[in-house]
Amino acid sequence: MKENKLFIGISLIIGIMFFSSTVQAKAIKLTYSNFFPPTHIQSKLAQGWCDEVEKRTDSKVVVEYYPGQSLTKSKQVYDGVVNGVSDIGMALFAYTRGRFPVMEAVDLPLGYKSGVTATKVVNDVYNKFKPKELSDTTVMYLHSHGPGILHTNNKPVKTMADIKGMKLRGHGTSALIVKALGGTPVSLPMPELYQSLQKNIVSGALYPIEVNKGWRMGEVIKYVTNCNTIAYTSSFFVVMNNDKWASLPNNIQKIIQKINAEWIIKHGKAWDSSDKIGLDYVRSLGHTVIELDTAEAAKWQQAMTPVFDAYFQKMNKKGFDGKEIVDFVKKSLAENQ
Repeated sequence: MKENKLFIGISLIIGIMFFSSTVQAKAIKLTYSNFFPPTHIQSKLAQGWCDEVEKRTDSKVVVEYYPGQSLTKSKQVYDGVVNGVSDIGMALFAYTRGRFPVMEAVDLPLGYKSGVTATKVVNDVYNKFKPKELSDTTVMYLHSHGPGILHTNNKPVKTMADIKGMKLRGHGTSALIVKALGGTPVSLPMPELYQSLQKNIVSGALYPIEVNKGWRMGEVIKYVTNCNTIAYTSSFFVVMNNDKWASLPNNIQKIIQKINAEWIIKHGKAWDSSDKIGLDYVRSLGHTVIELDTAEAAKWQQAMTPVFDAYFQKMNKKGFDGKEIVDFVKKSLAENQ
């Protein structure tokens, strides 16, 4: 009798283990590549997205998260998704300049005041134009950082004349801004900027103020020039491999789309809260925040004319109406500012 009970008990355990492993084997596994370090708020939000997908699908979908360029480097994230190195990826459009011409319009120096606004604008632009440049992936959602302004390591910048000859990190549109201001743009991904400032390879950079804390850049800069009249943004994509998306059951797709809509708002708010933290951090280190006077700010804004003209010309050559796209960006910015 005891032997029968033991046999039944063992059989039950084996059955439960088999059932459990079968359920686990049926879980859809996805991989997510992100260049942000794991401690950055935007990286934590990406991890939160992964966790939320698993939670709301009752573990039918499990997302393996790879932050800090551990799966693909920042400039390789998009191609990595296209080619299936990762199923999902987050990075900047500007890291592959020229590949996303319509979306580049959002990054122009239009005087952005917040990440919430910039994030609304970039999603408005995508939804309005649905550019073919993103058709080789499935867009989950987009987001954009708060005002991109000037930071320098050893030299305070109060006028455009101060910038002449300075090597400043700039990528994509921000590189054009550096050039228009009289500086020499140096293309560097964010993970390489800290050492470049530390070793004086570059004298400064354009970036949102949150970077001073989120990427520890406050340790290697001393001055912040609040050039808010020409504040730009950089837009980020979160995309999924087309085949992988198509393979997901319809009910799973709907769950993910609902999460995506919620995460747009979370990212925008996170950019703004982290900008505040970055500014507080800069001040706690005793760094100098320089405000341009009205006349000087107007000069900087006027200097941006070639940046816009270059965009119009480039887009017109590609068969787009560059002015129409920029006008829509300005309209969305005015409505959401």
